[in-house]
Amino acid sequence: MPVLSSQETKWKLIATPNSELVNQLSNDLNVDLRIATMLVQRGVNTFDEARSFFRPDLNDLHDPFLMKDMDLAVDRILQALESNENIMIYGDYDVDGTTAVSLLFAYLKPFFTEERICYYIPDRYSEGYGISFQGIDVAAEAKCTLIIALDCGIRSVDKVEYALQKEIDFIICDHHLPGTLLPHASAVLDPKRSDCPYPYKELSGCGIGFKLVQALNSKLQPDVAVFDLLDLVVTSIAADIVPVTGENRILAYYGMEKINRQPRPGLKALLRPSKEIAGDSGQNSETKEVTITDIVFTAAPRINAAGRIDHGKKAVNLLLTENRQDADEAVFMIHQHNTTRKSLDQQMTAEALAILESNEESSTACSNVLFQPHWHKGVVGIVASRVLEKYYRPTIVLTESNGKITGSARSVRDYDIHEAIGECADLLEQYGGHKYAAGLTLKPENLEEFRVRFEKVVASTITEEQKIPVVEVDLELEPEEINGKFYRVLKQFAPFGPGNMAPVFVSRGMLDDGRCRIVGTNHLKMRLGKNGQPAFDAIGFNLGQFEHAVSQGIPADICYAIEENHWNGKVSLQLNVKDMKI
Repeated sequence: MPVLSSQETKWKLIATPNSELVNQLSNDLNVDLRIATMLVQRGVNTFDEARSFFRPDLNDLHDPFLMKDMDLAVDRILQALESNENIMIYGDYDVDGTTAVSLLFAYLKPFFTEERICYYIPDRYSEGYGISFQGIDVAAEAKCTLIIALDCGIRSVDKVEYALQKEIDFIICDHHLPGTLLPHASAVLDPKRSDCPYPYKELSGCGIGFKLVQALNSKLQPDVAVFDLLDLVVTSIAADIVPVTGENRILAYYGMEKINRQPRPGLKALLRPSKEIAGDSGQNSETKEVTITDIVFTAAPRINAAGRIDHGKKAVNLLLTENRQDADEAVFMIHQHNTTRKSLDQQMTAEALAILESNEESSTACSNVLFQPHWHKGVVGIVASRVLEKYYRPTIVLTESNGKITGSARSVRDYDIHEAIGECADLLEQYGGHKYAAGLTLKPENLEEFRVRFEKVVASTITEEQKIPVVEVDLELEPEEINGKFYRVLKQFAPFGPGNMAPVFVSRGMLDDGRCRIVGTNHLKMRLGKNGQPAFDAIGFNLGQFEHAVSQGIPADICYAIEENHWNGKVSLQLNVKDMKI
């Protein structure tokens, strides 16, 4: 997580596990106590659990037919195949939605003639999030009698009724929280349904699409594996910030293996360095293993930029292409959109922070609700995250679109912003999302009342502890304990994400060897060591305020992750400093 202010950030050492359990696991696995401790911290307590953790097994994936309505969904699709029906694959414009549409379309396309299957991504600006009446009308014009909705639809009761009036059936594949009523669809696949017995509740929208493909494939071609689609699934897992635990860990592990072994042309192009995409012939990209971090910070923003600046269907086109040249040409345009997005992001963030800094009431508020009619709808979610980094409290950023006020919400650790917004539901046209991220739409005349009530809700429900940013620390280390062997085992803890974050360590009394300097906008480049031990290259993003103290030789306690730095063909260990205390 981004560190906001060292004076405010709390370093929280993860509880030390039962020492007997740690010792036993250390002996059973023949690993040192530090590794055993971090495993037990992650709920890995036995040899068998460690084997599953380090070597996930596709055979441990749950039976897709355990999901409520899966049998109905499969039967309805088989009926569409047998009856020569036209079908539409429908998905949201974000990474989860576009990967889900790409996955299901890629699987089903060989079973349908070209004119009988299509996909649809709603326009972020004219249609908004989720299923739209316009999309249903397009399906009707194409004579579709079945729409399969992915990563959306669980609350679209009225839209599904509208489709039924046009004799179009729906299959809903969603992972968001259901409302009081479920849509009257042929099947509703959502593990978060209260009546769904599926054992794992945290699949992404694309993950649920994959479970549908698994179930369908067991009927259509049971001897053919579908695991080549997992590169799309891991992209959704990384971008949608779902827990990398249980079934998601298995899907992510093999998805990353696919990306590193045989990536589809679109994903390979999306992961290329910016300078290479821009045509800088002097840039020779390093060959290194792709990680979840690369997806989160390189591929995902580019996919999202298609929907934010242009149209989400461009992302699907890219993910589906089988031609490398087409992929490279498409990613160039998407890269341009992402550059535009970054510029809008910077401008809007500066405006949002200026509003808060000039408002005396904001200094004592428990929430941020910011609105400017000219802000770009496609970037409000990113800006909400930026504001959250600076002013650590539940944040909503709103703009005007089609006569309505609409925007995105982001939350602090352990605070359910979706639930807080729900307390204001009577003032809203619609809302939806997760505990930490949500979207909402309201009429302009309700904005001020919503702002006041939302602040009251947050003020009465947020705890003092939730107001303080926290960095969770796995272990305290001495510099001499950091070496290649230790890092090689750490790498095997991947893939990382919520529920299995990359290990974070603390080392105290670290000194710079005189090379401390500011790089980029406000990043601190150092070489840190202690007691004459070998020093390590270190980078502290947005920690430039410490440059004077560190360069003066004042000892620092640092909170950091260990990573590989690839430079000019050389690979070395580097400390990624999250926070510092002088």
